[in-house]
Amino acid sequence: MNNQLIKPETWSQWITLSVLAILIAIPVTIFGVQIVQTSDPYVKNVLSLTGNPVQGRAIFQANCAGCHGWEAHGLVGPSLQAVSKRKSQYGLIHQVISGETPPMPKFQPSAQEMADLLSYLEGL
Repeated sequence: MNNQLIKPETWSQWITLSVLAILIAIPVTIFGVQIVQTSDPYVKNVLSLTGNPVQGRAIFQANCAGCHGWEAHGLVGPSLQAVSKRKSQYGLIHQVISGETPPMPKFQPSAQEMADLLSYLEGL
């Protein structure tokens, strides 16, 4: 049996390869997630439309203001001020339509309504 420690150059090579693998994996993962997100036909349709923030505000006030506040400063639900700085367009769309974060209900607006709502949210 050989009880020698691993040579330092072997450790440095292992660390270098690990860092290289991580640096390659990060952009590949990000690119893959973007492809999956934008391959959803509903999302593609929403993102292809020009939203009207005035219409979006009306949609927000009718469907969201009860929890997020009339001016989106938060009540039962969190404040949505500057939400587009915290979430991507896909993230915002998914948040609205998924119903994955109770007590927020699943909301199924038309593509144009979602584009309008997205335009309003991006202006907060």
